[in-house]
Amino acid sequence: MHDIQATEHECGCPRTADLDGEGPAAASRRRFLRGAGLVGAGVGTAGLGLLGAAPARAVGAEQAAGAEQAGGAGGKPKQGKGKGRWQPDPDARQFTVVVMPDTQYLFDQDRIHPAPLEASVRYVLDGGVNREDGTDDNIVFLSHLGDVTENGLAVEFAAVTKVFGLLDDAGAAYGVLAGNHDVRSSTDDQRGSTPYLETFSKARAARTAGYRGSSPDGYNTCHVFRAAGRDWMVLSLDWRLSDAGFAWANGVIAAHPKVPVILTTHDLAYADDSGRAELSDNGKRLWERLIDGNDQVFLTVNGHYWPPGRTVLKNRAGHDVHVHITNYQDRYYGGAAMIRAYRFDLDRGTVDVSTFSPWIQQIAAEERNALAAEQVELTSDVDRFSLAIDFDRRFAGFAPVPRRPARRASELLVRDTLAYWRFDGGGGDGAAVSPQQVVKDLSGQGNDLLWQGAPGTPEGSLSWSAEHHPDQPGHGSLLFKGTRSPVRGGYLQTVPTAPLNRETFERGFTVEAFFKLPADWDSAQSRWSALLSRWGTSGEAGRSGPGTDADEPVVTLSVSEAPALQWCVYPLNQTGASTSWGHQLPLDRWWHVAVVNDGKLSRMYVEGCEVARNPATPAVGLATLGRPWMLGGYAYAGVLDKVFHGYVGDVRIVRRALRAGEFMTA
Repeated sequence: MHDIQATEHECGCPRTADLDGEGPAAASRRRFLRGAGLVGAGVGTAGLGLLGAAPARAVGAEQAAGAEQAGGAGGKPKQGKGKGRWQPDPDARQFTVVVMPDTQYLFDQDRIHPAPLEASVRYVLDGGVNREDGTDDNIVFLSHLGDVTENGLAVEFAAVTKVFGLLDDAGAAYGVLAGNHDVRSSTDDQRGSTPYLETFSKARAARTAGYRGSSPDGYNTCHVFRAAGRDWMVLSLDWRLSDAGFAWANGVIAAHPKVPVILTTHDLAYADDSGRAELSDNGKRLWERLIDGNDQVFLTVNGHYWPPGRTVLKNRAGHDVHVHITNYQDRYYGGAAMIRAYRFDLDRGTVDVSTFSPWIQQIAAEERNALAAEQVELTSDVDRFSLAIDFDRRFAGFAPVPRRPARRASELLVRDTLAYWRFDGGGGDGAAVSPQQVVKDLSGQGNDLLWQGAPGTPEGSLSWSAEHHPDQPGHGSLLFKGTRSPVRGGYLQTVPTAPLNRETFERGFTVEAFFKLPADWDSAQSRWSALLSRWGTSGEAGRSGPGTDADEPVVTLSVSEAPALQWCVYPLNQTGASTSWGHQLPLDRWWHVAVVNDGKLSRMYVEGCEVARNPATPAVGLATLGRPWMLGGYAYAGVLDKVFHGYVGDVRIVRRALRAGEFMTA
């Protein structure tokens, strides 16, 4: 794009807001305004009544005429609960950043329609509770992407400033940047004073929540907000940066070296009709001089062009930068102050993106006119989508998550610990566990483990590994490489004299283990293999109740074909089995499992979270024939039937029920 003239990119893809003059683009703009009922329907400054709380049908005739374009009879807005003051939750791992692209057609000299912008602002101040699903989005920041107005005139900004005053009054965190229509100039951020800068001055920005500074010229600002327990930065950059502007922006990022950055500006990328985005000429300058070398920038959002689109670029560090363009001024009612919500969920490693008009949403569905009904929410794959981001991994280059240090074994020996095995004191990473290896029981109870192997097991089928769960006390594990057809693999079992072999756990128990199923885990070879089991069959133990399999072990913590965890045991007070089931487990991820019995009921926990499929029938103690326990082995009908395939980390057995806060992950 070149300055303020109506042009298209060489590929003919982007359409910009530069629609003045007499060319085809200008004619298209006039046709749009006529079709939307905006030409000749100017409300002037007298139409600012919609800034009050009254519904559309209660305002002056001029403003009501504009409202009827979207709502038929006007439409009575639904009322949000409102927060009064800006109060997002800084620690919740779910939060929302809202961006608002070009609103210029709503603020065009005597064609001024503030109601849609006010509805979007009130939605933000309500934290998102006006959504039709009734949820609170925990909105932490609002960023306008420029071209707030059409002509950059004082009369236009006089209407705009009243709406943004609602944000000021609430102490909200927001950023505004200048688009080319706001400054009506092709010059960079050294252009001097303008009605835009008089409205969105450095002094005004300094009063917003999270403000960290402005460039000396006042056209670039930095905010830092707190969300998910950490700081995040939003850079609001002028539509054309000078050398001084680039120096300032690079300096701000350097001054916050561990803070992830969302970069907002007016002109960075454009898209073709398929939604594939590319950097504009100005975007290439931003990429080369600011984004590429600053790994902290992980998301950029700009307006200016339409249609919307997105792409992912690799920066100099080899990491993803999500590049998005969002602009809806070409839609009905000048885009109706459409906003885009970026809903971050750090638990899911996802950013869910949606695009909608709070103004249209507030109009009862039966009162929306046909064009408004089409624009209430946009659902194309460039308007509603999800980004999968492993935030810890993406930010590791500048803000690595501190690894939890290994803990001394003595710290894990809680009262009534019967056995504690860990594997960080053996051989080097990848070294085979020798047949002569003895893994000591660190509880001091004498429940040591000995190497065992199926006939024909190749050397190295059981090895030491440096891999471990991030919350595991011991920084090491064993890698079992077992198979079932034929049965091969090394495993461990307690010594014949181990007190654990005879233990019945009548007062309760807690059995914990860390484990990981590798990416090559194969259900055909590894289903129903066990992390932990006990020699001796239910038939030998005299169990014959309904559903009993006389040949299965009296105790087993197994992995089903799903794969999912199964705790299947034969209690002392039942004639049959008691079984807990977990959920399907993604591969190549470390897990912690705990099975807790309080002397009456058993409960399985995965990552400290209780699963649903726990039995309600009382289960007291565990049947035993005085035979050894196996780590990684599973016997059927008294014969080794399969060997585990995967990693096993620390294992602890306690002769009482522990709370989740007492697990090894605590």
